[in-house]
Amino acid sequence: MRIGVIADTHLSYRASKLPDALIAGLQGVDLIIHAGDWVSEHVIDLVEQIAPCESVAGNNDGDDIVERYGKKKLLSFGNFRIGLIHGDGFRKTTEERAREAFEAERPNMVIFGHSHIPFLQNVQGTIMFNPGSPTDKRRQPRYSYGILQLGEQWKVEHFFFDSKE
Repeated sequence: MRIGVIADTHLSYRASKLPDALIAGLQGVDLIIHAGDWVSEHVIDLVEQIAPCESVAGNNDGDDIVERYGKKKLLSFGNFRIGLIHGDGFRKTTEERAREAFEAERPNMVIFGHSHIPFLQNVQGTIMFNPGSPTDKRRQPRYSYGILQLGEQWKVEHFFFDSKE
């Protein structure tokens, strides 16, 4: 199974498309996981034109997105379990808040967003993955997203690009 991983799209209702590099990079994925901060619900339709989507809401999402997806999920793909959360809150780092949100469940991986900073690290046996943002890089040098391959082995990696057009 090939899964696209995105977060923090922050696109308004006026956005008519996703970045070309993101669309090209997500071609052929079976599923897209979005770690919140869509900002506008119509962006969900843009993403779902590529593949079905699992998501959570972020701190910049309205009630419509919160009601549709919730704030926290545990996804299962065979024996591989993924905790999904945006990661916003107070005190601690975004990564620490995301990891601590799933301490009881102990998933194989936690996917989170919020900071817009690409992150991949094994922390106490849990893979922590933030894909960064494909549309709002903030102080990062490039836009980014992730691809997660699930099979007998799993692999997750970041992909980077320069233009959000």
